[in-house]
Amino acid sequence: MDDPTLTHEVFNQSSPLVDVNLFEANLPLREGLAAHLPAQAHAAAEDRLKALGALAGSAAMQAHARWANVHGPVLRTHDRFGRRIDEVEFHPSYHALMGAAIAHGLHARPWALGPGAHVERAAGFMLFTELEPSVLCPISMSYAATAALRGNPAILADWFPRLTSTEYDPRLVVFRDKAGVTMGMGMTEKQGGSDVRANTTRAHFEGDTPWGRCYRLVGHKWFFSAPMCDAFLVLAQAEAGLSCFFLPRVLPDGQRNALRIQRLKDKLGNKANASSEVEFTGAQAWLVGEEGRGVPQILEMGTLTRLDCALGTTGLMRQALSLALHHARQRQAFGRALVQHALMRNVLADLALESEAATALSLRLARAFDRQDDPYEALMRRVLTPVAKFWICKRGSGFAQEAMECLGGNGYVEEGGEGVMARIYREMPLNSIWEGAGNIMALDLLRVLQRVGPSVREAVASELEPLKAAHPVADAARARVLDCMGDAVDEHDARRLAQELALVVQAALLRRHAPDFVFDAFIASRLGDFHHLCYGSLPAAVDVEGLLQRALPA
Repeated sequence: MDDPTLTHEVFNQSSPLVDVNLFEANLPLREGLAAHLPAQAHAAAEDRLKALGALAGSAAMQAHARWANVHGPVLRTHDRFGRRIDEVEFHPSYHALMGAAIAHGLHARPWALGPGAHVERAAGFMLFTELEPSVLCPISMSYAATAALRGNPAILADWFPRLTSTEYDPRLVVFRDKAGVTMGMGMTEKQGGSDVRANTTRAHFEGDTPWGRCYRLVGHKWFFSAPMCDAFLVLAQAEAGLSCFFLPRVLPDGQRNALRIQRLKDKLGNKANASSEVEFTGAQAWLVGEEGRGVPQILEMGTLTRLDCALGTTGLMRQALSLALHHARQRQAFGRALVQHALMRNVLADLALESEAATALSLRLARAFDRQDDPYEALMRRVLTPVAKFWICKRGSGFAQEAMECLGGNGYVEEGGEGVMARIYREMPLNSIWEGAGNIMALDLLRVLQRVGPSVREAVASELEPLKAAHPVADAARARVLDCMGDAVDEHDARRLAQELALVVQAALLRRHAPDFVFDAFIASRLGDFHHLCYGSLPAAVDVEGLLQRALPA
């Protein structure tokens, strides 16, 4: 007999996507890794990434990501006795996530390793980002700051072993007593934003020390991410102009530095990460590089964090795609699984194509950072960094919205942090804004073309060689972009050039490393006359089933 009090039975709901090895399930990432890693490093890297893929796909780590985002950081300016402490407290899950990221070498570790380390780290960074843990800001900044510290060899010598350590040590104590350290940065001020030359923070020379020239900083920073890091690279005005400084939270004598945390930002997403506003009330800091050369010095760090913006967005794209595919294979509508409906198949295949193209470009850029002494790769680093950051991050928000739509209302629900798709949607715009929004990236591309000259065009032409005679539409797009690079590009057209350059580089990479049906689909939907203004508009001739199976094997 039916229970008269039973209103309904819950069915036709998709299961959570948990306990999946994210690396083994990601064929485009595995193939890209094989293409860009040195052969001698490939097998060991795959083993490590399989371990990370299993961890990042586990229910336990997904729970940590949820808890760290739901139970966000809390600022404690004073202790209960009234003493100023300026500390941020985190949920234990935040520390679990940080410990896992550092244990797997996603921070500064590659600088201590050999060939292939930066490519492997890029793959790992993308896998870990699929959790949407919101803790990777200090991980990324530690990676980037380590390279920039070459401008002060004395500090680098003392801090390098701890920056590259795989031990996480969150204590706020002097660096020499720690097993591992992290670093952040502070550039933005209220009045300047991206225009850092408008910064007003002043640096007053105090004296020479074993770490070089020491200054006292007085001023503020409007965005100061991860204030519990052990040290920061910051910009301040010295006598010779805007300069880069190393500012530790705890001074070498064990005293707390004069860094005052005013408040934490209340942000759209990125909830687990403590973004703050700070003041320097005579904080001690040491010069990195030369006085008056702060912008070029800190841009070395910015270039690496821009790489991570592309990697992070690519990782979020991949997880959003996986969630959409997983749901569509289980959810029934109008008598069939969602994935069996032609329009839904088109949308999912189009998202899969975008995700694979982003993965290809991200790994290619990482290879350019891996080969630090190669002049050709140095040119590709310079031109592809703003292009990848611009295009991949610009595509991210629309991608997340479309993937969320595949889940319908279920995708829009937060449900105490369990709605991973909703977290991804809120996180997506950040990478497009952080480290320079779209206009800054487009202008950076113009600066490369103007300052470096014909050698950049020659390097790009070599990169696009696979498109030559491969397909008439692709060849025409290649020629068009190279012609534009040879002309004096007006600022008005800078975004268009960044977009078109990104697309032809992605096409060339897919031609090199992906099956023909993937390349053909990309050309038909991204470079041809076919009007492609929204996802789900792939032409009829595209191998939709091939794209779906390649994206996430059933």
